[in-house]
Amino acid sequence: MITVNTDYLAGYRVQKTLGLVQGSTVRAKHLGRDIAAGLKGLVGGELSGYTELLNESRWQAMNRMIQQAEQLGANAVVNVRFTTSAITQGASELYCYGTAVVVEPEENFSTG
Repeated sequence: MITVNTDYLAGYRVQKTLGLVQGSTVRAKHLGRDIAAGLKGLVGGELSGYTELLNESRWQAMNRMIQQAEQLGANAVVNVRFTTSAITQGASELYCYGTAVVVEPEENFSTG
């Protein structure tokens, strides 16, 4: 599955637009990560536990979006975007969405 954050794919032509696809995950903070983040806040630096949590969340939301695109028969998702929102104190949603399309390499189209 090709996924891009642009509305086109260089070298490909959109043959069919299948519609919006989406995936999301809601994650809560882990007490151990909170303690480590609090300690790191005292000395500064990257909060690697939260970075890991965000990467896991992004991967899961994107895979759910891709699964939905595959169910529609897409071979690409264009205009992919991510957004987050607070659900409750200590829990956030990471939402991924885009447009499912069927693309074909441009060389498969005749010019005249």
